[in-house]
Amino acid sequence: MTLTVAHWIYAGVTLTVIGTMLFRRGVVLPALIGTLLVAGVYEKSLTSGLQAIFKANMVAAKELFSIFLIITFMVALLRSLNDLGADRKMIAPIGKIMVNGHMAFWTLVGATYLLSLFFWPTPTVPLVGALLVPPAIRAGLPKMGAAVAIALAGQGMALSSDYVMQVAPMLSARAAGVTAAEVADQALILSIITGAVAIGLAYLSLFRRIRHPEDPRSEREWASVVGAQGRGEEAGSKPEGRHRWGGVFAVLVPLALLGVVVSMIFSKFGGGSSLDGEGGAAFIGGVGALLLVLATAIHGKAHALDRISDHLVEGLIFAVRAMGPVIPIAGFFFLGNGDFSSEILSDPDRAPAFLFDLIHSGQSLIPDNRFFAGFGLLTVGMLSGLDGSGFSGLPLTGGLAGALSSGDTALLAAIGQMGAVWSGGGTIIAWSSLVAVAGFTGVSTLDLVRKNFIPVTVGLILSTALALLIG
Repeated sequence: MTLTVAHWIYAGVTLTVIGTMLFRRGVVLPALIGTLLVAGVYEKSLTSGLQAIFKANMVAAKELFSIFLIITFMVALLRSLNDLGADRKMIAPIGKIMVNGHMAFWTLVGATYLLSLFFWPTPTVPLVGALLVPPAIRAGLPKMGAAVAIALAGQGMALSSDYVMQVAPMLSARAAGVTAAEVADQALILSIITGAVAIGLAYLSLFRRIRHPEDPRSEREWASVVGAQGRGEEAGSKPEGRHRWGGVFAVLVPLALLGVVVSMIFSKFGGGSSLDGEGGAAFIGGVGALLLVLATAIHGKAHALDRISDHLVEGLIFAVRAMGPVIPIAGFFFLGNGDFSSEILSDPDRAPAFLFDLIHSGQSLIPDNRFFAGFGLLTVGMLSGLDGSGFSGLPLTGGLAGALSSGDTALLAAIGQMGAVWSGGGTIIAWSSLVAVAGFTGVSTLDLVRKNFIPVTVGLILSTALALLIG
């Protein structure tokens, strides 16, 4: 393959994107300009370059719209459960397990992980922060311990695999040219290993700081957190109808979501494929939509038609805010993949795969070593997470995984995903959603970053090394 000027422009823009991330700036602008330059120069037409901007975003939007829908339905469901008071009732019994600081830490880890798998960490943090953090601190867990447990279990372990909603695996897989199910399976194992190491190391570092429940310092920290959060409307002041149906849905929703997971597992081990990857995401989206209809109809009654629209709009706005900037970034990196460039450029018959061509042309300069490729992608992923998103770099790591792969594309894509999400998703980047965790627990964001950094880094290195050795 003879490299053209457009190929070198593509390489330059890719390096610019990485550099922009290093300086904690958004990369949408260089991605859009890069798409214009690469397509315009390759086709020798400004008109074609301008058309490519629109086409690249259309291709990305078409490929990623299923992600927007699954987020929309699940966030809308959470809003409808809030109307019924079911969200609070759903996790209130968990607080009774917190008999001491040690149990409080692991209870926060478990609750945050499970809720974040189904609803994502961003909507989960306020719920866990308001209902479970105060009793955890009162039981003897320091505020920093609560913050570490929530961040590592939610923004780290749950979001990095994203095994139920499968937003991250779909982003990685589309750019890598493999199925979302393949990436999701690899990412789940990597996330559990990374999480076990990171959370275990963090717990050991906190062990001596966990206090007796009757320690006056626990009471003072509890009072400071409660005062900072504000207690809002207590359950006892809610209408009786919300109490009654809230209790029903507090049981129904977890059972329904558990049934989804069991069905997905049964389908996988039973040899079926209908619930793998996008099929599984569609299944949970449909279940979420049905539960949304039921919850809204019961609470809204005569106003249900308007109320469900409000919830869906709130869910879609959340999805656009979370994923909107990814579309132009994905569009640029899809231009580097031959499976998508033919839909973006005006001449499908001669559409190149810019990124793949660059990697293949320099193959002799790249060490033919799985460890080099794996740790290289982990590093690129962590660097891409510097923008504080965790998801914007997935088209890049996925594309690189496809180009560097020698048969282990899904594993390399999952490794890149681990680096990007653990870094930018909200564990070791101070300007990410980690700010929300620090706010609800009343700790310094920078102190929380320092506390998480070594456990997370060690976890990522060990999980990557094990995957490359065994995989």
